[in-house]
Amino acid sequence: MTRRRSFHVSDVDGFIAEQGQKKVGLITYEILQNEVEITSINSLSENKGIGTSLVSKVVKLAHTSLLKRVVLVTTNDNINALRFWQKRGFRLVRVSPGAMAETRKQKPCIPLLGENGIPIQDEIELEMVL
Repeated sequence: MTRRRSFHVSDVDGFIAEQGQKKVGLITYEILQNEVEITSINSLSENKGIGTSLVSKVVKLAHTSLLKRVVLVTTNDNINALRFWQKRGFRLVRVSPGAMAETRKQKPCIPLLGENGIPIQDEIELEMVL
């Protein structure tokens, strides 16, 4: 779920990171008008450059497609994601206070508490302007 829209990884485009024959990461995205939205990112090994490599592929795609920005949404509790994205040049551009209450109406399995016991309440949008 992002911005109250539901995605399934099999329904959007993406890139898979491989090391040898082993799949070690996945990033999915959707192109919307003049931007690309990253809808998910997963890495089986942290701090190995897998996520950074996947993000670079999406940014390169955006450049070659002449898009104006790369955007993504995370939640207020996801401190690791906020650090990851900002270190790669993304900026916080919008906070949607209370957005997760609405999102839970569509996806009730989203927990009330997230990382470090922080209540999951808000969506945070980050962007990279190209």
